[in-house]
Amino acid sequence: MEKPEIWIEFDPELHVFVAAPRRAGRSEVRTDGTSTLGHLVESLGVPLTEVGVLEVDGAPVPTAHIPGAGERISVQAVTRPQQLAGPARFLLDVHLGTLARRLRLLGVDAAYESTDIGDPALATRSAAEQRVLLSRDRGLLHRRELWAGAYVYSHRPVEQLRDVLSRFAPPLAPWTRCTACNGTLREAAKAEVKEQLRDGTERAYDVFAQCADCSQVYWRGAHHSQLEAIVAAAVEEFGAAQAG
Repeated sequence: MEKPEIWIEFDPELHVFVAAPRRAGRSEVRTDGTSTLGHLVESLGVPLTEVGVLEVDGAPVPTAHIPGAGERISVQAVTRPQQLAGPARFLLDVHLGTLARRLRLLGVDAAYESTDIGDPALATRSAAEQRVLLSRDRGLLHRRELWAGAYVYSHRPVEQLRDVLSRFAPPLAPWTRCTACNGTLREAAKAEVKEQLRDGTERAYDVFAQCADCSQVYWRGAHHSQLEAIVAAAVEEFGAAQAG
């Protein structure tokens, strides 16, 4: 029996995942007549974490839809900001350390694996803690165990941060999280943290914060202006949206 022929078109944002011949518009695909549309989309390279509305002949359908002969399918990218079933909490893989620190700088709950614990363990943690797994590993985002996931499209930290903030619109609370461990910060008197300070730091600064989880001490040191610039840019572009 001849396999059903359908036509499929991908949103330009998803072209990074599909073969070049499928980027020009609708392309022909032959299906087995039993696989779901979700399975078909993934078999063509697109993780379902990146898929928004699926349409057949202009009408929305679920991923469980089984394509039939002659159908014209449109695969849209996720709508921004993307709605989550719970709070905007993230888990980042070993390759996204800088992004993790910048999210924490903005007060975003961003867990991070500093070692490669393997795809199954990352996916399992995502599900157990209900965290959105952020990764540039396309294969990882195909795993069924994920609670939620998102592909990080750029390799540049500045663009990565804008990508995540525009996609999920997490509430921003700068300077409230430890950039080392993701714990919460509290004000600390100099006397409390004196033993952790070098002589020059103790003499030059009077305002300190300390992580309630790992005891890391923070102050407005030489690199504060660089961090302030990151915070100011993010708040200027995304902060107003958080206030509503």
